[in-house]
Amino acid sequence: MNNDIDNLKKRLIYRSQYRGTKEMDKLIGTFVQQNINNFSNTQLKELEKFLENDDDTLYKFYNDQLNESDLIKSEIFELFKNFHYNE
Repeated sequence: MNNDIDNLKKRLIYRSQYRGTKEMDKLIGTFVQQNINNFSNTQLKELEKFLENDDDTLYKFYNDQLNESDLIKSEIFELFKNFHYNE
């Protein structure tokens, strides 16, 4: 089971760092890297669903340019919304 969790984490880290736009690769990749080891199994599943959203949607959500009712929100969305990226 632990090996399955490690593989899931590796897959999620990869998906977070290779999004398609450099800016979102950095933003989401850093968010995931800093938080993934603190996530429960449930949160990891939520993160997997979170990463299925396209870059434009997540960018707009992060920058308050999107009607939040358009998203199926989870705890991961709230953590991402409150994440402060420092380059």
